Amino acid sequence: MPDENSDVPAKGTTGPSPPESAVPEVESVARGEDWESRFKYLFADFENFRRRSERERETMTRQVRAGLLRELLPILEGFHAAEEALAHLPPSDPVRRGLEILDREWMTFLKHEGVEPVAVVGHTFRAEEAEAVGETPATAEHPTGTITEVVQQGYRFFGGLLRPAKVIVARGTAPPPGTGPAAETDEEES
Repeated sequence: MPDENSDVPAKGTTGPSPPESAVPEVESVARGEDWESRFKYLFADFENFRRRSERERETMTRQVRAGLLRELLPILEGFHAAEEALAHLPPSDPVRRGLEILDREWMTFLKHEGVEPVAVVGHTFRAEEAEAVGETPATAEHPTGTITEVVQQGYRFFGGLLRPAKVIVARGTAPPPGTGPAAETDEEES
């Protein structure tokens, strides 16, 4: 039987055991690296969450603003109708001057909010921004495919469409210069 003080391992053991102080160092290094990588992944997840939350908050704010602006558009159109109805007043009339001041304030407000009109008479018709509600014959002034009249103005808001415009578009072929009704009256006079 082996002596208890001998260096021969006891039955069932494989060899001398490592020193007690070396085992915690290896485990602590492994745990430290594990915690460090876990921290990096957790921090990256948190940064992604923060950015995503910020984008969602901006999107929600923009949608709420767009909804409010959409509700204000009929008021703006009513104001423009009143302005047109009172256009016959002299320029010095206080009501007309008041409407001009309000018009400037509306335009400043819309510009500050990032709202832009989409339809302009004489510009090319774009189906993604406007709806054609009527057609007129093309002329030299308004060739085929151009907007001849804006029935209801549409607006763009932060690159997206707030409301499409309703327009009348020139269709057909424009008469060549020197022909058409104006040229016929000139020939009859000669």
